[in-house]
Amino acid sequence: MKLSRPLSWFLLAFGVWSWVIWVTFIKNLWKDGSGLAFDDAGDPTAYFWVHLTLAVVSFALGTAIGVIGLRGVRALRRTV
Repeated sequence: MKLSRPLSWFLLAFGVWSWVIWVTFIKNLWKDGSGLAFDDAGDPTAYFWVHLTLAVVSFALGTAIGVIGLRGVRALRRTV
């Protein structure tokens, strides 16, 4: 399958964007002072674990999508 140049760049940008957004989210989740992510004893709550799981899955999918985009961009450069 051959990806177009715009689609390849979009997928690569999506992968990078996914990492930027979720790294920022995890930093904010870790520093949460509202009591949602950590209880009074400092232990992680269900909210923390659910959102950490979402972030890990998003990292994996963002990485996979970004790699597909990168391979598309590299393949197009070889054919030019």
